[in-house]
Amino acid sequence: MRVAVVAGPDPGHAFPAIALSLLFRAAGDEPVLFTGSRWVPDARALGLRTFPLGGLAPRPEDDDLDAGQRIHSRAAFVATELLPDLERENVDLVVSDILTAGGGMAAERLGTPWVELSPHPLYSPSKGLPPIGSGLAPGTGLRGRLRDTVMRALTARSIAQGRTQRSLARTSIGLPARDPGPSARLVATIPALEVERPDWPEDAHVIGPLLWEPTDDVLELPDGKSPLVMVAPSTAFTGAEGMLEMALKGLDGNGVRVVASVLDGAPDVLPNWANAGLGRQDELLRHADVVVCGGGHGMLAKALMHGVPVVTVPGGGDQWELANRAARQGSAMIVRPPTATSIAGAVADVLADPRFARAAAAAAAGANSVGDPVAVCHEVLARSARGTGR
Repeated sequence: MRVAVVAGPDPGHAFPAIALSLLFRAAGDEPVLFTGSRWVPDARALGLRTFPLGGLAPRPEDDDLDAGQRIHSRAAFVATELLPDLERENVDLVVSDILTAGGGMAAERLGTPWVELSPHPLYSPSKGLPPIGSGLAPGTGLRGRLRDTVMRALTARSIAQGRTQRSLARTSIGLPARDPGPSARLVATIPALEVERPDWPEDAHVIGPLLWEPTDDVLELPDGKSPLVMVAPSTAFTGAEGMLEMALKGLDGNGVRVVASVLDGAPDVLPNWANAGLGRQDELLRHADVVVCGGGHGMLAKALMHGVPVVTVPGGGDQWELANRAARQGSAMIVRPPTATSIAGAVADVLADPRFARAAAAAAAGANSVGDPVAVCHEVLARSARGTGR
């Protein structure tokens, strides 16, 4: 199978796309990756056929304050830029990141089957859940169900507006206004971060996180045997700022060691009980006793897969939702608003209470009950070849 994998430049989306491309290659398929130019050299160094994804730069007419316009209108432009590349590569299937909807639009223009990749839990609205992003557990009893119904009604207008924007974007590039959607959805998370819903889509498959390390370097751990706190500041632009600085200030004198995993901007001066830089997170997690992070899906899922409890300092986007899911599961404590004192206090509480570590271990054990993304994609292609569509 010759398959195109399409994702934007954000690490939380580009890294899973690289990981999925490597899985395709290991299965004997021929992946071609389209992503942000920053990651093209890294992917090519892995031997992946990789090209910069066009159309990502903001245009004068784009309104980045309107999330719907940003996703849908720019997706249509990305689709027109990507179309000749897909034609040249003659792919059998397209896997398109959920935020890079242009990949799916381009595939539809070509009549090529496509699959949507969600590098996080399923965020589609549900008749049995409060709106995604609220961080709330599903309501129980009459009052709880009424609360969820009212909240869903309040968000229905925004959802309808997004559908209208998607229809306009589609018709602008010659597609029908109605979006038929992908042939399947790959939900790249662990069961512990999902929530049960009565209307789970039949075409959605939980496949486990798609993880890729952007370096082979291993960070040196600070000397000693005291508890190791791993700090991983968010890579998302909506992440909370100053997390590492607050953690270092608050944990000073608390009898712990700190190692910080950062893509960019490690502090120039650190105390002797701390180290920071770009290093393999999977290696650090083998030694960590607790993780301090923003609650973004990549780091949160990676920590729980290693059975490490978490202190979350959620920013915007989906971090609040995910932080609350992990807290309800029992493996995380939320700090909001963050201060040096509150972060240090949460770290001390998680280290002192073994229930957090037990819940993280339970999340890790459940991570094996997931599907195979390559098998799902092969089945989509087989159905398409049989002419049965979805």
